[in-house]
Amino acid sequence: MPVVTELTYYPVKGCAGVPVDQARLTPAGLAHDRSFMVVSEEGVFRTQRRDPGLTLIQPGITHDGTRLTLRADGFEPLAIAVDASGAARPVELFGDAYRGIDQGDTVADWLSSVLGVPSRLVRVPPDHDRVTDGRTPGTSGYADSSAVHLISRASLGLLNERLGERGADPLPMNRFRPNIVVDGWPEPHTEDRAHRLTLGAAELGYTKLAVRCAVTMVDQETAARSGPEPLRTLAGYRRAATGGVVFGAKYAVLRPGKVSVGDEVVVGEWGEPER
Repeated sequence: MPVVTELTYYPVKGCAGVPVDQARLTPAGLAHDRSFMVVSEEGVFRTQRRDPGLTLIQPGITHDGTRLTLRADGFEPLAIAVDASGAARPVELFGDAYRGIDQGDTVADWLSSVLGVPSRLVRVPPDHDRVTDGRTPGTSGYADSSAVHLISRASLGLLNERLGERGADPLPMNRFRPNIVVDGWPEPHTEDRAHRLTLGAAELGYTKLAVRCAVTMVDQETAARSGPEPLRTLAGYRRAATGGVVFGAKYAVLRPGKVSVGDEVVVGEWGEPER
């Protein structure tokens, strides 16, 4: 029986994830997922592609979202009261224009010291109203695209087998930063075909395959870059027709609700994989 084995949300885009046993799945994904984003002084988002040290920042947020704490080795922890209603400023994510509520100079100075480059922190404004693309329309905070990123254990198992054939070390699941991990599907990449899922009280609709980038070459524990794996191996058997390599799937939230580790994953609709 396929079940949820991991749930992780990422309060600050690009920073460390927060594993939980249960979570509230909102229209924009797991509660508080990617609701904050580190940006340059010009408002352009920071990413592990250029700033791998983001992964060493460990965020924590209260259940009601009113207080955010940031921690990093060698720095004093910083706790701030979240500004959820201030004036929004322009920000940029993958060239698209959005808005974000700046969280002030104190956290900006802290982030700039940790990352070594001038940085600021913004929060999704109440009127964000982002519409995500793919087969099932939805919304999300500052995620790359859709609200939920899901990977099966079988998919990672196959990748690690192929890495082993090349003499490379196996990779942990956190290298791919999913929100939901499913175990119990016997075939790798079943998520490519599972186009409607029920898990716990929530329901998800498939949007697209997850196109992978250089973030997969960043060790999430140390921030060290190591290449060319896993992109080299994935390119040998997971290259998409439109270019790039794909691993895991993205979903929109059709019905919000509570999700817990151990919940059965029921496929309500199957479809053909995009590749």
